[in-house]
Amino acid sequence: MAKTTRTPGRRFMKLASMTASIATKTVSNSIRNFNADEEQKNAARSQLFQDIGIQIADTLGEMKGAVMKVGQIASQYKDIFPPEVSRAIAKLQRQAPAMPFGEIKKQVEKELGKPLDQIFKHFDEQPFAAASIGQVHKAILPHGEQVVVKVQYPGVDEACESDLKQVRLALRLMGVLKVDRKLQDRLFKEIQHSLDNELNYQIEAQNLEVARTFHEKLDSKIIIPKVYPDYSSRHILTLSLEAGDSIETASTWPQQTRNELGRRLLRAIGQEIFYLKRFHCDPHPGNFAFREDGSVIIYDYGGVKVLSNEIVHHFKQLIQASRRQDISEIEQQLNALHAIAEQGKFPEPLYQAWLEVLMRPLTTHYDFAENSAHHDGMELVKSSLKYWDVFKPSPDTLMVNRTVSGHYWNLIHLKVNDNLNDVFEELVPSPHIQ
Repeated sequence: MAKTTRTPGRRFMKLASMTASIATKTVSNSIRNFNADEEQKNAARSQLFQDIGIQIADTLGEMKGAVMKVGQIASQYKDIFPPEVSRAIAKLQRQAPAMPFGEIKKQVEKELGKPLDQIFKHFDEQPFAAASIGQVHKAILPHGEQVVVKVQYPGVDEACESDLKQVRLALRLMGVLKVDRKLQDRLFKEIQHSLDNELNYQIEAQNLEVARTFHEKLDSKIIIPKVYPDYSSRHILTLSLEAGDSIETASTWPQQTRNELGRRLLRAIGQEIFYLKRFHCDPHPGNFAFREDGSVIIYDYGGVKVLSNEIVHHFKQLIQASRRQDISEIEQQLNALHAIAEQGKFPEPLYQAWLEVLMRPLTTHYDFAENSAHHDGMELVKSSLKYWDVFKPSPDTLMVNRTVSGHYWNLIHLKVNDNLNDVFEELVPSPHIQ
Protein backbone atom coordinates (compact mmCIF):
# COMPACT_ATOMS: atom_id res chain seq x y z
CA MET A 1 0.00 0.00 0.00
CA ALA A 2 1.43 3.36 -0.99
CA LYS A 3 2.87 5.36 1.88
CA THR A 4 0.84 8.44 0.95
CA THR A 5 -2.41 6.68 1.86
CA ARG A 6 -1.30 4.79 4.95
CA THR A 7 -1.60 7.50 7.65
CA PRO A 8 -5.14 8.48 8.76
CA GLY A 9 -4.46 12.18 8.17
CA ARG A 10 -3.28 11.68 4.60
CA ARG A 11 -6.15 9.30 3.83
CA PHE A 12 -8.65 11.84 5.18
CA MET A 13 -7.12 14.68 3.13
CA LYS A 14 -7.12 12.60 -0.07
CA LEU A 15 -10.79 11.67 0.40
CA ALA A 16 -11.75 15.21 1.49
CA SER A 17 -10.03 16.58 -1.63
CA MET A 18 -12.03 14.15 -3.80
CA THR A 19 -15.27 15.20 -2.07
CA ALA A 20 -14.54 18.93 -2.53
CA SER A 21 -13.72 18.38 -6.22
CA ILE A 22 -17.01 16.51 -6.72
CA ALA A 23 -18.99 19.30 -5.01
CA THR A 24 -17.35 21.91 -7.26
CA LYS A 25 -18.07 19.91 -10.43
CA THR A 26 -21.69 19.36 -9.41
CA VAL A 27 -22.34 23.06 -8.69
CA SER A 28 -20.53 24.16 -11.90
CA ASN A 29 -22.65 21.74 -13.93
CA SER A 30 -25.88 23.14 -12.43
CA ILE A 31 -24.87 26.76 -13.15
CA ARG A 32 -23.59 25.98 -16.66
CA ASN A 33 -26.80 24.18 -17.68
CA PHE A 34 -29.29 26.42 -15.86
CA ASN A 35 -30.98 27.57 -19.09
CA ALA A 36 -30.46 24.35 -21.09
CA ASP A 37 -33.40 22.28 -22.36
CA GLU A 38 -34.26 18.89 -20.81
CA GLU A 39 -32.29 16.86 -23.38
CA GLN A 40 -29.14 18.97 -22.90
CA LYS A 41 -29.48 18.77 -19.10
CA ASN A 42 -29.77 14.96 -19.24
CA ALA A 43 -26.71 14.68 -21.50
CA ALA A 44 -24.70 17.00 -19.22
CA ARG A 45 -25.80 15.07 -16.11
CA SER A 46 -24.81 11.78 -17.71
CA GLN A 47 -21.37 13.16 -18.60
CA LEU A 48 -20.99 14.56 -15.07
CA PHE A 49 -21.84 11.21 -13.48
CA GLN A 50 -19.39 9.46 -15.82
CA ASP A 51 -16.56 11.88 -14.95
CA ILE A 52 -17.23 11.69 -11.22
CA GLY A 53 -17.64 7.91 -11.25
CA ILE A 54 -14.20 7.58 -12.84
CA GLN A 55 -12.75 10.02 -10.28
CA ILE A 56 -14.18 8.01 -7.35
CA ALA A 57 -12.94 4.71 -8.82
CA ASP A 58 -9.44 6.10 -9.47
CA THR A 59 -9.14 7.62 -5.98
CA LEU A 60 -10.43 4.52 -4.18
CA GLY A 61 -8.33 2.23 -6.37
CA GLU A 62 -5.14 4.15 -5.51
CA MET A 63 -5.91 4.07 -1.79
CA LYS A 64 -6.67 0.34 -1.50
CA GLY A 65 -7.37 -0.87 2.02
CA ALA A 66 -10.74 -0.27 3.61
CA VAL A 67 -11.78 2.48 1.24
CA MET A 68 -11.24 0.28 -1.81
CA LYS A 69 -13.31 -2.41 -0.09
CA VAL A 70 -16.01 0.24 0.54
CA GLY A 71 -15.99 0.94 -3.19
CA GLN A 72 -16.22 -2.76 -3.99
CA ILE A 73 -19.15 -3.23 -1.64
CA ALA A 74 -20.82 -0.10 -3.03
CA SER A 75 -20.41 -1.52 -6.54
CA GLN A 76 -22.33 -4.62 -5.40
CA TYR A 77 -25.26 -2.32 -4.55
CA LYS A 78 -25.34 -1.00 -8.10
CA ASP A 79 -29.14 -0.59 -8.06
CA ILE A 80 -28.75 2.63 -6.04
CA PHE A 81 -26.38 4.32 -8.53
CA PRO A 82 -26.86 5.68 -12.05
CA PRO A 83 -25.34 3.30 -14.66
CA GLU A 84 -22.45 5.70 -15.39
CA VAL A 85 -21.28 5.52 -11.75
CA SER A 86 -21.92 1.76 -11.49
CA ARG A 87 -19.74 1.07 -14.53
CA ALA A 88 -16.88 3.19 -13.20
CA ILE A 89 -16.76 1.67 -9.71
CA ALA A 90 -17.27 -1.87 -11.02
CA LYS A 91 -13.59 -1.92 -11.99
CA LEU A 92 -12.72 -1.93 -8.27
CA GLN A 93 -13.60 -5.64 -8.30
CA ARG A 94 -10.24 -6.33 -9.95
CA GLN A 95 -7.32 -7.64 -7.92
CA ALA A 96 -5.10 -5.18 -6.08
CA PRO A 97 -1.26 -5.14 -6.25
CA ALA A 98 0.47 -7.25 -3.59
CA MET A 99 2.11 -5.79 -0.47
CA PRO A 100 5.88 -6.32 0.08
CA PHE A 101 6.63 -9.60 1.88
CA GLY A 102 8.50 -7.82 4.73
CA GLU A 103 5.26 -6.13 5.86
CA ILE A 104 3.28 -9.36 5.55
CA LYS A 105 5.89 -11.23 7.66
CA LYS A 106 5.75 -8.51 10.32
CA GLN A 107 1.93 -8.69 10.43
CA VAL A 108 1.88 -12.51 10.80
CA GLU A 109 4.51 -12.45 13.56
CA LYS A 110 2.71 -9.66 15.43
CA GLU A 111 -0.65 -11.46 15.24
CA LEU A 112 0.57 -14.98 16.07
CA GLY A 113 3.29 -13.96 18.55
CA LYS A 114 6.30 -15.90 17.16
CA PRO A 115 8.89 -15.63 14.38
CA LEU A 116 7.47 -16.83 11.05
CA ASP A 117 9.91 -19.76 10.74
CA GLN A 118 8.78 -21.06 14.16
CA ILE A 119 5.10 -20.93 13.17
CA PHE A 120 5.27 -22.49 9.70
CA LYS A 121 7.49 -25.17 8.20
CA HIS A 122 7.32 -23.21 4.94
CA PHE A 123 5.65 -19.93 3.91
CA ASP A 124 5.55 -18.80 0.25
CA GLU A 125 6.85 -15.26 -0.09
CA GLN A 126 4.83 -14.66 -3.26
CA PRO A 127 1.07 -14.41 -2.67
CA PHE A 128 -1.16 -16.31 -5.08
CA ALA A 129 -3.99 -13.79 -4.55
CA ALA A 130 -4.09 -10.13 -3.48
CA ALA A 131 -7.24 -8.11 -2.84
CA SER A 132 -8.31 -4.84 -1.26
CA ILE A 133 -7.96 -5.71 2.44
CA GLY A 134 -5.39 -8.51 2.40
CA GLN A 135 -3.58 -11.20 0.47
CA VAL A 136 -3.28 -15.00 0.47
CA HIS A 137 -0.11 -17.10 0.74
CA LYS A 138 0.40 -20.86 0.56
CA ALA A 139 2.21 -22.41 3.54
CA ILE A 140 2.97 -25.73 5.27
CA LEU A 141 2.27 -26.32 8.97
CA PRO A 142 4.84 -28.06 11.26
CA HIS A 143 3.10 -31.45 10.84
CA GLY A 144 3.05 -31.17 7.05
CA GLU A 145 -0.53 -29.96 6.40
CA GLN A 146 -0.75 -27.78 3.29
CA VAL A 147 -2.61 -24.57 4.06
CA VAL A 148 -3.46 -21.12 2.75
CA VAL A 149 -2.95 -18.08 4.98
CA LYS A 150 -5.07 -14.94 4.54
CA VAL A 151 -3.17 -11.94 5.91
CA GLN A 152 -4.98 -8.64 6.43
CA TYR A 153 -3.04 -5.49 5.59
CA PRO A 154 -1.95 -3.53 8.71
CA GLY A 155 -4.22 -0.65 9.72
CA VAL A 156 -7.04 -1.42 7.29
CA ASP A 157 -9.75 -1.85 9.93
CA GLU A 158 -8.82 1.40 11.71
CA ALA A 159 -9.34 3.42 8.51
CA CYS A 160 -12.71 1.82 7.80
CA GLU A 161 -15.24 4.11 9.51
CA SER A 162 -13.69 7.39 8.35
CA ASP A 163 -13.38 6.06 4.79
CA LEU A 164 -17.03 5.01 4.63
CA LYS A 165 -18.25 8.42 5.87
CA GLN A 166 -16.19 10.22 3.22
CA VAL A 167 -17.42 7.98 0.40
CA ARG A 168 -21.01 8.49 1.50
CA LEU A 169 -20.53 12.28 1.66
CA ALA A 170 -19.03 12.27 -1.85
CA LEU A 171 -21.96 10.30 -3.24
CA ARG A 172 -24.51 12.52 -1.50
CA LEU A 173 -22.88 15.70 -2.86
CA MET A 174 -23.08 14.21 -6.33
CA GLY A 175 -26.79 13.67 -5.81
CA VAL A 176 -26.43 10.22 -7.36
CA LEU A 177 -27.99 8.09 -4.64
CA LYS A 178 -31.41 7.32 -6.11
CA VAL A 179 -33.06 6.72 -2.73
CA ASP A 180 -34.39 8.85 0.11
CA ARG A 181 -32.36 9.71 3.21
CA LYS A 182 -34.02 7.08 5.43
CA LEU A 183 -33.28 4.27 2.97
CA GLN A 184 -29.74 5.64 2.49
CA ASP A 185 -29.22 5.24 6.24
CA ARG A 186 -30.37 1.60 6.12
CA LEU A 187 -28.26 0.80 3.04
CA PHE A 188 -25.10 2.33 4.47
CA LYS A 189 -25.70 0.58 7.77
CA GLU A 190 -25.81 -2.66 5.77
CA ILE A 191 -22.58 -1.73 3.94
CA GLN A 192 -20.92 -0.86 7.29
CA HIS A 193 -22.03 -4.19 8.78
CA SER A 194 -20.79 -6.11 5.73
CA LEU A 195 -17.44 -4.30 5.89
CA ASP A 196 -17.03 -4.89 9.65
CA ASN A 197 -17.63 -8.61 9.13
CA GLU A 198 -15.16 -8.87 6.24
CA LEU A 199 -12.49 -7.11 8.30
CA ASN A 200 -12.84 -9.57 11.19
CA TYR A 201 -11.39 -12.94 10.20
CA GLN A 202 -12.71 -14.50 13.43
CA ILE A 203 -16.23 -13.93 12.09
CA GLU A 204 -15.24 -15.51 8.78
CA ALA A 205 -13.80 -18.49 10.69
CA GLN A 206 -17.18 -18.94 12.44
CA ASN A 207 -19.02 -18.61 9.10
CA LEU A 208 -16.77 -21.30 7.57
CA GLU A 209 -17.35 -23.72 10.45
CA VAL A 210 -21.15 -23.19 10.35
CA ALA A 211 -21.22 -23.74 6.56
CA ARG A 212 -18.95 -26.83 6.77
CA THR A 213 -21.10 -28.44 9.46
CA PHE A 214 -24.29 -27.63 7.50
CA HIS A 215 -23.12 -28.93 4.11
CA GLU A 216 -21.22 -32.05 5.19
CA LYS A 217 -24.49 -33.51 6.52
CA LEU A 218 -26.24 -32.86 3.20
CA ASP A 219 -23.63 -33.41 0.48
CA SER A 220 -20.02 -34.63 0.84
CA LYS A 221 -19.18 -33.07 -2.53
CA ILE A 222 -19.68 -29.51 -1.26
CA ILE A 223 -16.21 -28.75 0.10
CA ILE A 224 -15.53 -25.85 2.49
CA PRO A 225 -11.97 -25.21 3.76
CA LYS A 226 -11.20 -26.21 7.36
CA VAL A 227 -10.08 -23.50 9.82
CA TYR A 228 -6.86 -23.92 11.85
CA PRO A 229 -7.71 -21.80 14.94
CA ASP A 230 -4.19 -22.05 16.47
CA TYR A 231 -2.80 -20.35 13.37
CA SER A 232 -5.55 -17.73 13.05
CA SER A 233 -6.52 -14.42 14.69
CA ARG A 234 -8.70 -11.39 13.96
CA HIS A 235 -6.35 -10.42 11.10
CA ILE A 236 -4.89 -13.83 10.07
CA LEU A 237 -6.89 -16.80 8.80
CA THR A 238 -5.24 -20.18 8.14
CA LEU A 239 -7.28 -22.70 6.15
CA SER A 240 -6.80 -26.13 4.61
CA LEU A 241 -5.66 -26.00 0.99
CA GLU A 242 -8.59 -27.26 -1.10
CA ALA A 243 -7.46 -27.46 -4.71
CA GLY A 244 -9.85 -27.34 -7.65
CA ASP A 245 -10.14 -26.06 -11.20
CA SER A 246 -11.47 -22.67 -12.25
CA ILE A 247 -14.89 -22.14 -13.79
CA GLU A 248 -13.17 -21.56 -17.16
CA THR A 249 -11.52 -25.02 -17.01
CA ALA A 250 -14.71 -26.68 -15.76
CA SER A 251 -16.62 -25.18 -18.71
CA THR A 252 -14.62 -27.51 -21.06
CA TRP A 253 -15.67 -30.72 -19.27
CA PRO A 254 -18.41 -33.10 -20.55
CA GLN A 255 -21.99 -31.76 -20.46
CA GLN A 256 -23.09 -34.30 -17.85
CA THR A 257 -20.32 -33.15 -15.44
CA ARG A 258 -21.16 -29.48 -16.03
CA ASN A 259 -24.84 -30.14 -15.33
CA GLU A 260 -23.95 -31.98 -12.11
CA LEU A 261 -21.76 -29.04 -10.99
CA GLY A 262 -24.49 -26.52 -11.84
CA ARG A 263 -27.12 -28.48 -9.91
CA ARG A 264 -24.82 -28.87 -6.91
CA LEU A 265 -23.96 -25.15 -6.85
CA LEU A 266 -27.61 -24.06 -7.19
CA ARG A 267 -28.77 -26.52 -4.52
CA ALA A 268 -26.02 -25.51 -2.05
CA ILE A 269 -26.71 -21.77 -2.29
CA GLY A 270 -30.48 -22.35 -2.22
CA GLN A 271 -30.16 -24.51 0.91
CA GLU A 272 -28.15 -21.77 2.60
CA ILE A 273 -30.78 -19.13 1.73
CA PHE A 274 -33.96 -21.08 2.50
CA TYR A 275 -32.87 -23.50 5.24
CA LEU A 276 -29.68 -22.29 6.93
CA LYS A 277 -30.91 -18.67 6.47
CA ARG A 278 -27.33 -17.39 6.30
CA PHE A 279 -25.67 -17.51 2.92
CA HIS A 280 -22.43 -16.92 1.05
CA CYS A 281 -23.24 -13.67 -0.76
CA ASP A 282 -20.25 -13.10 -3.02
CA PRO A 283 -20.98 -15.06 -6.22
CA HIS A 284 -17.75 -13.94 -7.95
CA PRO A 285 -16.51 -16.98 -9.99
CA GLY A 286 -13.10 -16.77 -8.26
CA ASN A 287 -14.77 -17.82 -4.99
CA PHE A 288 -15.61 -21.25 -6.41
CA ALA A 289 -13.55 -24.15 -7.75
CA PHE A 290 -14.58 -27.45 -9.32
CA ARG A 291 -13.43 -31.06 -9.61
CA GLU A 292 -14.22 -33.56 -12.34
CA ASP A 293 -15.86 -35.90 -9.80
CA GLY A 294 -18.65 -33.27 -9.46
CA SER A 295 -17.32 -31.61 -6.30
CA VAL A 296 -17.79 -27.86 -5.76
CA ILE A 297 -15.38 -25.97 -3.48
CA ILE A 298 -16.60 -22.72 -1.90
CA TYR A 299 -14.03 -20.18 -0.71
CA ASP A 300 -14.29 -16.88 1.15
CA TYR A 301 -17.07 -16.78 3.73
CA GLY A 302 -16.14 -13.19 4.67
CA GLY A 303 -19.36 -11.96 3.09
CA VAL A 304 -22.32 -13.72 4.68
CA LYS A 305 -25.87 -12.36 4.88
CA VAL A 306 -28.15 -13.58 7.68
CA LEU A 307 -31.89 -13.66 6.92
CA SER A 308 -34.74 -13.53 9.43
CA ASN A 309 -37.50 -16.16 9.35
CA GLU A 310 -39.89 -13.39 8.28
CA ILE A 311 -37.81 -12.37 5.24
CA VAL A 312 -37.40 -16.00 4.11
CA HIS A 313 -41.18 -16.48 4.50
CA HIS A 314 -41.86 -13.44 2.26
CA PHE A 315 -39.38 -14.71 -0.37
CA LYS A 316 -41.12 -18.10 -0.41
CA GLN A 317 -44.54 -16.43 -0.72
CA LEU A 318 -43.19 -14.25 -3.55
CA ILE A 319 -41.98 -17.34 -5.42
CA GLN A 320 -45.34 -19.11 -4.94
CA ALA A 321 -47.22 -16.03 -6.18
CA SER A 322 -44.87 -15.85 -9.19
CA ARG A 323 -45.61 -19.50 -10.05
CA ARG A 324 -49.36 -18.67 -10.00
CA GLN A 325 -48.83 -15.33 -11.80
CA ASP A 326 -50.82 -13.71 -8.99
CA ILE A 327 -49.81 -10.07 -9.57
CA SER A 328 -51.66 -8.67 -6.56
CA GLU A 329 -49.93 -11.14 -4.20
CA ILE A 330 -46.56 -10.50 -5.87
CA GLU A 331 -46.94 -6.79 -5.13
CA GLN A 332 -47.99 -7.47 -1.54
CA GLN A 333 -44.88 -9.59 -0.97
CA LEU A 334 -42.62 -7.01 -2.67
CA ASN A 335 -44.16 -4.40 -0.36
CA ALA A 336 -43.47 -6.60 2.68
CA LEU A 337 -39.84 -6.83 1.47
CA HIS A 338 -39.69 -3.00 1.08
CA ALA A 339 -38.89 -3.46 -2.62
CA ILE A 340 -41.80 -1.59 -4.23
CA ALA A 341 -42.64 2.11 -4.02
CA GLU A 342 -46.12 2.10 -5.59
CA GLN A 343 -48.41 -0.89 -6.01
CA GLY A 344 -50.66 -1.10 -9.06
CA LYS A 345 -48.45 1.14 -11.22
CA PHE A 346 -46.55 -1.53 -13.21
CA PRO A 347 -48.70 -2.88 -16.10
CA GLU A 348 -49.92 -6.47 -15.73
CA PRO A 349 -48.78 -7.59 -19.25
CA LEU A 350 -45.23 -6.45 -18.38
CA TYR A 351 -45.36 -8.38 -15.09
CA GLN A 352 -46.40 -11.50 -17.02
CA ALA A 353 -43.65 -11.03 -19.59
CA TRP A 354 -41.00 -10.55 -16.86
CA LEU A 355 -42.27 -13.57 -14.90
CA GLU A 356 -41.85 -15.81 -17.95
CA VAL A 357 -38.29 -14.51 -18.49
CA LEU A 358 -37.25 -14.76 -14.82
CA MET A 359 -38.77 -18.21 -14.19
CA ARG A 360 -37.61 -19.75 -17.49
CA PRO A 361 -34.10 -20.88 -16.33
CA LEU A 362 -35.55 -22.66 -13.27
CA THR A 363 -38.75 -24.18 -14.68
CA THR A 364 -37.92 -25.35 -18.23
CA HIS A 365 -35.13 -27.24 -19.98
CA TYR A 366 -32.75 -24.31 -20.35
CA ASP A 367 -29.51 -23.90 -22.29
CA PHE A 368 -27.52 -21.42 -20.18
CA ALA A 369 -24.91 -20.99 -22.94
CA GLU A 370 -27.65 -19.74 -25.27
CA ASN A 371 -28.88 -17.45 -22.44
CA SER A 372 -32.26 -16.61 -24.00
CA ALA A 373 -33.77 -15.20 -20.77
CA HIS A 374 -31.07 -12.53 -20.52
CA HIS A 375 -31.49 -11.50 -24.17
CA ASP A 376 -35.30 -11.35 -23.86
CA GLY A 377 -34.93 -9.45 -20.57
CA MET A 378 -32.78 -6.81 -22.29
CA GLU A 379 -35.60 -6.28 -24.81
CA LEU A 380 -38.16 -5.99 -22.01
CA VAL A 381 -36.07 -3.31 -20.28
CA LYS A 382 -36.86 -0.87 -23.11
CA SER A 383 -40.62 -1.03 -22.53
CA SER A 384 -40.24 -1.19 -18.72
CA LEU A 385 -37.87 1.75 -18.22
CA LYS A 386 -40.53 4.41 -17.72
CA TYR A 387 -42.03 2.38 -14.83
CA TRP A 388 -38.67 1.68 -13.15
CA ASP A 389 -39.33 4.04 -10.22
CA VAL A 390 -42.18 1.73 -9.14
CA PHE A 391 -39.47 -0.54 -7.67
CA LYS A 392 -36.83 0.45 -5.14
CA PRO A 393 -33.64 -1.09 -3.77
CA SER A 394 -34.18 -2.77 -0.42
CA PRO A 395 -31.55 -3.86 2.12
CA ASP A 396 -33.67 -7.00 2.64
CA THR A 397 -33.47 -8.07 -1.01
CA LEU A 398 -30.27 -6.58 -2.46
CA MET A 399 -27.87 -9.35 -1.40
CA VAL A 400 -30.30 -12.17 -2.27
CA ASN A 401 -30.86 -10.62 -5.73
CA ARG A 402 -27.13 -10.13 -6.24
CA THR A 403 -26.34 -13.71 -5.19
CA VAL A 404 -29.04 -15.31 -7.34
CA SER A 405 -28.19 -13.23 -10.42
CA GLY A 406 -24.45 -13.87 -9.86
CA HIS A 407 -25.01 -17.63 -9.84
CA TYR A 408 -27.16 -17.37 -12.95
CA TRP A 409 -24.00 -16.07 -14.66
CA ASN A 410 -21.93 -18.83 -13.05
CA LEU A 411 -24.27 -21.40 -14.64
CA ILE A 412 -23.80 -19.56 -17.94
CA HIS A 413 -19.99 -19.81 -17.54
CA LEU A 414 -20.39 -23.55 -16.81
CA LYS A 415 -22.60 -23.88 -19.93
CA VAL A 416 -25.23 -25.87 -18.04
CA ASN A 417 -27.93 -27.35 -20.30
CA ASP A 418 -30.54 -28.99 -18.09
CA ASN A 419 -34.01 -28.80 -16.56
CA LEU A 420 -33.46 -27.54 -13.00
CA ASN A 421 -37.14 -27.53 -12.03
CA ASP A 422 -36.70 -30.51 -9.67
CA VAL A 423 -33.95 -28.64 -7.73
CA PHE A 424 -36.17 -25.53 -7.64
CA GLU A 425 -39.10 -27.62 -6.30
CA GLU A 426 -36.81 -29.21 -3.72
CA LEU A 427 -35.69 -25.78 -2.43
CA VAL A 428 -39.14 -24.12 -2.48
CA PRO A 429 -41.82 -26.81 -2.87
CA SER A 430 -45.03 -25.84 -4.67
CA PRO A 431 -48.06 -25.74 -2.34
CA HIS A 432 -49.52 -28.97 -3.76
CA ILE A 433 -46.25 -30.81 -2.94
CA GLN A 434 -46.01 -29.54 0.66
